[in-house]
Amino acid sequence: MLVLSRHRDESIIIGNNIVVTIVDIRGDKVRLGIDCPLEIPVHRREVYEAIQRENLRASENEYSSFKKNLIEGNFESAYDVFYRNQGEFGSREEIDRMVYGLKKANSNS
Repeated sequence: MLVLSRHRDESIIIGNNIVVTIVDIRGDKVRLGIDCPLEIPVHRREVYEAIQRENLRASENEYSSFKKNLIEGNFESAYDVFYRNQGEFGSREEIDRMVYGLKKANSNS
């Protein structure tokens, strides 16, 4: 970890497009101003961790829905979940092989 000392109204630059400025210091609290492109998310650590937990929970629910649809033979619904999750469950080819195998197994039953 890089540790830097700064006074009020002084800044550090990260990369070419992120500027962190010390806006205020009161007791043991430091207020930071962060200037960065809009596409770079900036969160307090506790907010970031809460977002990550929620994303994991949502992903687990989606994966459960995906598996359930595959097992029940609802292949169109499984593909819908797959596309909503931008291929997070594997490549399109892997999913096609699973669906083909399940369809073949179901037709033999």
